[in-house]
Amino acid sequence: QVQLVESGRGLVQAGGSLRLSCAASGRTFSSYTMGWFRQVPGKEREFVAAIYLEWGSTYYADSVKGRCTISRDNAKNTVYLQMNSLKPEDTAVYYCAAFRGYSGSYYRYSSYDHWGQGTQVTVSS
Repeated sequence: QVQLVESGRGLVQAGGSLRLSCAASGRTFSSYTMGWFRQVPGKEREFVAAIYLEWGSTYYADSVKGRCTISRDNAKNTVYLQMNSLKPEDTAVYYCAAFRGYSGSYYRYSSYDHWGQGTQVTVSS
């Protein structure tokens, strides 16, 4: 059974930084795509970033490109989301997600089979 556990929730001021972690367990994840999504109340879950673990290729939403970096530690089965220059509009619950293999639809939440419980990020102005 795949389990994804996020950590790194926090309250930061605008312009600050935060790193989220997603620890995966239950499978060998070397050929998985891992993604980060975020959601605010009343809105759809929004793609943030993804990484295909086998190649290390990364993908970002335009809204975070240049400010966020997704990375992996294969030995720890952990994926990170480093967020810099945070803005109040980055405030959301952030979710880690995973699916096996690679798909060009990595930005669609429906592509993902496994989800973490979410972690709150709040950016104050």
